Amino acid sequence: MTVNTRMPESLASATGTITVDLGRIAANWKALAAKVAPARCAAVVKADAYGLGGERIIPTLARAGCPTFFIATPSEAEAARNLAPHADIFALNGLVGNAAAAFAHLDVKPVLSTLDDIVAWSALCKARGERLPAAIHIDTGLHRLGLPVRDVRRLAAEPTMMAGIDLCLVMSHLASADNPRDPKNRDQLLAFETLTALFPAVPRSLAASDGLMLGPAYHFDLVRPGYALYGGQASQIAPTPVKAAVTVSARILAVADVAPGETVGYSATWRAKRPSRIATIAAGYADGIPRNASASDGRSGGHVLISGHLAPIVGRVSMDLITVDVTDLPEGAAMPGEFAKLIADDLTIEEAGFAAGTIGYEILTRLGPRFTRLYLDDEAR
Repeated sequence: MTVNTRMPESLASATGTITVDLGRIAANWKALAAKVAPARCAAVVKADAYGLGGERIIPTLARAGCPTFFIATPSEAEAARNLAPHADIFALNGLVGNAAAAFAHLDVKPVLSTLDDIVAWSALCKARGERLPAAIHIDTGLHRLGLPVRDVRRLAAEPTMMAGIDLCLVMSHLASADNPRDPKNRDQLLAFETLTALFPAVPRSLAASDGLMLGPAYHFDLVRPGYALYGGQASQIAPTPVKAAVTVSARILAVADVAPGETVGYSATWRAKRPSRIATIAAGYADGIPRNASASDGRSGGHVLISGHLAPIVGRVSMDLITVDVTDLPEGAAMPGEFAKLIADDLTIEEAGFAAGTIGYEILTRLGPRFTRLYLDDEAR
């Protein structure tokens, strides 16, 4: 196993690090692919692979055997094509601006969510005199992107609207897949089955990371995990068969004594009730640490791990710094220059999100560029 850095700063001067286990991400994809077989397993790598570095993660997944990638924007499409020249690539946000010609040039398949997009893609097919592949996204109840029922039925009744389009996938997205008890999952499944019957023999995709845990009925021909690839566990039904792949650490800058009655941080929201030791750590909301992870008097907040011990965040999270109560840690456990872990095996992305009143997805994708990215390479897994 080797460690490679992406950013020019040396580890010696880094104030924080994000360690990404590429071998674990590849193993997670293989585990998910095995779980959903015979359905195919894609990988969602939008937002720079959830902020972890698409330039390293996309080639890793391609080498692991992943044949299909989903991105969101035209710039992401170009980057993904350069990194995975032989893969199927779908652009989730459709024809943003004048992206149609660029997608055709890059052999990227747009996910068409409006009649205007369908008309524009069909017109490009006619102008080029060739059939161009695309997916359509139908709305089964999320009411975000997606063709409403009336437009889906119109497309089926007027096939000339899709003249020239090689329809290679029909997809939708679940609204409540993280909660298997929500009847909306079943409602959307039935709606998807009904509407996709209008496009016989076209491959179908409904489930993402959480949806694939709802069972084979939701798998269809292709599943689209994203968050789960990086070790995320959002499903309430059962643990997804993946392991943590990301560790986030930040350097302890100082440790100081605080007397009873003294306050810590902006607005004096936390007051020491006993003689306390407070560690100041080089990470803040500019680095993606939610301000709501702060603890104030009477309200708990987030934690960090120092030398294997949990320590609560106290006082306000500021732009560059957080303060942590290390009073109960063993002597010498918290030392300036050492690193505290913000996300680790024993302090999960989900736990960090819950403490801040948000979700792990947001925690992961907000991690800032000041953290030095480190990559563990282990292709033997």
